Amino acid sequence: MSSPATSIADRVAISDLIARYAVLVDNAEWDAVTELFTPDATVDFSAFGAPVMSPPQLRDFLAESLPAFRRTQHLMGLPVVDLAGDTATARTPCLNPMVVDSGPDGAASAWLIGLWYDDTLRRTDSGWRFAARRQDRCYTVTDLRDVRLG
Repeated sequence: MSSPATSIADRVAISDLIARYAVLVDNAEWDAVTELFTPDATVDFSAFGAPVMSPPQLRDFLAESLPAFRRTQHLMGLPVVDLAGDTATARTPCLNPMVVDSGPDGAASAWLIGLWYDDTLRRTDSGWRFAARRQDRCYTVTDLRDVRLG
């Protein structure tokens, strides 16, 4: 059984991994995203119509699909983490507003996507990594107009 200090350190490291994924995706750092996964990881985004992928396929998928959006922002909630030695599971809520150009006048609209990430994590020599990541869809709202005041 791990000590309370080890448990806290593991939870912080896992929370950091989850947050780091969001920052790297929103900054279009596709190659760095793959480093957060074990080489044999699976990524299941089928809840939104994407395929089940390997980390390199995820990199390619993100690089091809996300440039269609002017901006994205993955707002990650607090994960619920269950530790079991060198493995763990986590469920993390995510609100993902995505801004798209909606007209020739430069106007923008936003999509609001609500989901949970269900993760299986593994401790590696490089720290905690995603061994499996699955999206669980909650909702999608599209065509919200960007209103500029003043």
